[in-house]
Amino acid sequence: MATSAKTLMEGSKAPKFKLPTDGGGEASLSDFAGAPLVLYFYPKDDTSGCTKEALDFSAKIRSFAKLGVKIVGVSKDSVARHDKFKAKHKLKVTLASDEDAKVINAYGSWVEKTLYGRKYMGIDRSTFLIDAKGVIRNIWRKVRVPGHVEAVLEAAGNLD
Repeated sequence: MATSAKTLMEGSKAPKFKLPTDGGGEASLSDFAGAPLVLYFYPKDDTSGCTKEALDFSAKIRSFAKLGVKIVGVSKDSVARHDKFKAKHKLKVTLASDEDAKVINAYGSWVEKTLYGRKYMGIDRSTFLIDAKGVIRNIWRKVRVPGHVEAVLEAAGNLD
């Protein structure tokens, strides 16, 4: 039985994905088999919170690499927009494009939001730490950017 986004929790198998990435690449869950992965979902390239989060992950990329952890950021932005965002801010993380939000939805990160009383669908800033066997070990939802990357790095350091 497939795991639905509603039942996705720590200990669940991570939903499979295959997405185009910046630089003309591609990323799929199977690419990371045997190594831990931080998969983070963010609303939009080049906005203040999303830029800060990407810069924070980029600043800690070596610390994650020492633990064997790869990082992929996902939004609905196009690959071309990711390329511009990555070049402008000299980002070191891989950025994947999910324009139809299928993967975002599979991870339960496509949610109803409210801004100034108006309801709309959007990406819940969320992060998933997936172990080398493809099991979700940690989930952070409704992420607040300050201190988040440090919390993810600490959790990654506790993977067995």
